[in-house]
Amino acid sequence: MLIVQKYGGSSVADKAAVQNAASRIAESFREGNKVVVVISAQGNTTDELLKYASDMNPEASERELDMILSTGEQLSAALMAITLNAMNIPAISLNAWQLGIVTTENYGNAKIEAVCSERIKEELEKGNVVIAAGFQGINKNGDITTLGRGGSDTTAVALAAALEADKCEIYTDVDGVFTADPRVVKDAVKLKSISYEEMLDYTTMGAKVLHNRSVELAKRYNVPLTVRSSFSKNEGTSVCAEGGHRVVSGIASDKNTALISITEMDNIPGAANGVFSLLAKKGISVDIILCSGTGEISFTVAKRDMKAAVETIKGSVKGKIETNDRLSKVSVIGAGLETNPGVVSSLLEAIYEENINIEMITTSEIKISLLIDKNDGERAVRAIHNKFIKR
Repeated sequence: MLIVQKYGGSSVADKAAVQNAASRIAESFREGNKVVVVISAQGNTTDELLKYASDMNPEASERELDMILSTGEQLSAALMAITLNAMNIPAISLNAWQLGIVTTENYGNAKIEAVCSERIKEELEKGNVVIAAGFQGINKNGDITTLGRGGSDTTAVALAAALEADKCEIYTDVDGVFTADPRVVKDAVKLKSISYEEMLDYTTMGAKVLHNRSVELAKRYNVPLTVRSSFSKNEGTSVCAEGGHRVVSGIASDKNTALISITEMDNIPGAANGVFSLLAKKGISVDIILCSGTGEISFTVAKRDMKAAVETIKGSVKGKIETNDRLSKVSVIGAGLETNPGVVSSLLEAIYEENINIEMITTSEIKISLLIDKNDGERAVRAIHNKFIKR
């Protein structure tokens, strides 16, 4: 059996954690499996490297930031190989160009375009455990790129797809995927399974369990994915084509949301398209959108993109632009939303009972998202969880 395992930063944060993860890897190897391991940077290494760079130059280029950030995963990979070798487990660490991970040119947020897996296969045939530095790739110029926060998840799923692995295990510091953030909702329930579609919406709407691109890849290539803790033997959560039979699978919240409103626009056909075309050319993703027939458009972007979005449109679109970055996006995810018409009513009832105002609301087949004041975000999550999950 070919297994891809990914260990996050908390799972390799210090010597004890590295040795614990190494023991799990060794166990899989000794059972006769071929094992590929994707490693994140230890603990807060990525933040520390960013701070070092900022101390030298707050305006450091994204290319140079990728050069320095990629060293965190390379350090972790080498340490893991060294640890396994000390346990008499044959292991070799490989970085992005050795792994053959080819990406787009976007520094800081690159997408994987191809995996040239010959070297990995050669090492596996030699009987080695392959320790892959996650979070990184090489663009067509031969430069190192990084995949964005949580990108090691995407590395793991991409390798699992390229190698046609039998399973892909994502090890983290929680037991699996929960119905809400356990730090916000103390009685959140661990899910036994969740569908690719639900998980993708869950991650996109603010849940930090998996990198959203990793779920996209897993769905596209039907990669069997499991999220589990590296610190226990408990069963994790299976991410698969079919989830559980639930109306609501989870509630996610995201404070990294900004609302941009354009009023007094020319009420002519194509005006809205002009706005979103400009944003698309700049690579700025838009989420919730509300258009009226009176020359008003409101939409949300990631808070980090708000300034760039305003700069992009203000010189090209007539109208008054207003922004609000003190918001929280709370989303209810579930495959049963479409077939249960009482869900919206119950959701609004839960929010009303907490005296929380809703700025905007949007729905899809398996998702309902509310835009509210960020100070009400956690209270809203708990209220909704109590309404749908805690029964």
